[in-house]
Amino acid sequence: MNLIPNALAAYGQPIAHAAAGTHTGLLRFITAGSVDDGKSTLIGRLLYDSKSVLADQLSAVAQTSRRRGLSEIDLSLLTDGLQAEREQGITIDVAYRYFATARRKFIIGDAPGHEQYTRNMVTAASTADVAVILVDARKGIVTQTRRHSCLARWAGIPRVAVAVNKMDLVDYDAGVFSGIMADYQDFAGKLGLEAIQFIPISALKGDNVVEQGAAMPWYDGPALLDYLGTVPALHDQTGRPLRLPVQRVARVVPGNRAVGLDDGFPKEFRGYQGTLGAGILRVGDRVLVLPSGRETRVKRLLTAGKSLEQALADSAVVVELEDELDISRGDMLADPAAPPRLAHEIEADLCWLSETPWQPARKYWLKHTTRTLRCLVRELVHRVDVNSLDRIPHPTGMAMNDIVRVELKLQQPLVADTYAENRVTGSFILIDETTNDTVGAGVIV
Repeated sequence: MNLIPNALAAYGQPIAHAAAGTHTGLLRFITAGSVDDGKSTLIGRLLYDSKSVLADQLSAVAQTSRRRGLSEIDLSLLTDGLQAEREQGITIDVAYRYFATARRKFIIGDAPGHEQYTRNMVTAASTADVAVILVDARKGIVTQTRRHSCLARWAGIPRVAVAVNKMDLVDYDAGVFSGIMADYQDFAGKLGLEAIQFIPISALKGDNVVEQGAAMPWYDGPALLDYLGTVPALHDQTGRPLRLPVQRVARVVPGNRAVGLDDGFPKEFRGYQGTLGAGILRVGDRVLVLPSGRETRVKRLLTAGKSLEQALADSAVVVELEDELDISRGDMLADPAAPPRLAHEIEADLCWLSETPWQPARKYWLKHTTRTLRCLVRELVHRVDVNSLDRIPHPTGMAMNDIVRVELKLQQPLVADTYAENRVTGSFILIDETTNDTVGAGVIV
């Protein structure tokens, strides 16, 4: 029986969702899996069941499915546009898919997981709150599973959902799922992953993706979308110590409607613009200005020309201070009680992104928040084998996709946290000063 017409007819009907949880903000997550693990089908299932596919796109996929002799819509075709572009040799680092439910909005970072595309997955993982790692129930834990888990851990993703896919091809056997779970837990313990959710699914049939269904009564955990709908988002940095990198210094005169200020503002008004990397900033708060080390108070907060009493993390604001201080782009306003460190040398884990290998004694631009300065890679401490987790001490060089612990000597002091403390102030990129190419992405340890 051909089920495609029925699927098209029912597509406009709303799907049931569990009651909304406490975490309803935007969630960013990545999907990773080996070839034929079903990643495309899983993404297609999430898009389809959340009604995030345009009707004409769904109709085109249905026609293609019919031409291939399929009785049901092949949901993996919803991501075939990206695959076709890769087959044509077009370079695509990361593709982002967007969908929403009644509970929250989601962004999927869809990056290739093959070994030669390590840098692509690092890019996607750098902003993710959760990693969804697919495992083929027939194959169990493979080298790519370990690689993806290692990269997720390296990128600071705190939560992993291990989706054991294709359970329908092993007759929904609970023993198969338990065995894979035990194998992964043994590996994850060595890696340091703790917050792990194991979910047996069939992306093809839809079991435990959006709804649990009746195929696996022995599983009493959440469906994948239920888990994603309730897990906290890591990028919420409101509870962290204040960090506000200064992006621009703005002097405003009365009547400047471009920024929406009232004519009553002082003629010599000076504001410091930036996006809060962490914390809460309130009028009257004491702030520490770095790298100068001077302290002052917040006199006024503005956004889009409107006064605020407080601003939260991720908010773009203009800050007026009580004192006239020498502050410029690249400086930082911080919490005096919990300041970042001021360093002339840093140790970091660096992923080399460039096809051109690292060159000893060559200086690079280091871009950190809104500050750019020159640096020198003084020492290669060890290289991480992301398949075995072994550390190879004192490598002689860095090639594309290598992850290496390095010591950097900075031309000027850097105001920074570790990546574990703050993703914004604990990460950086390296830029070749000759070509302006981004050659590396690093996290401070």
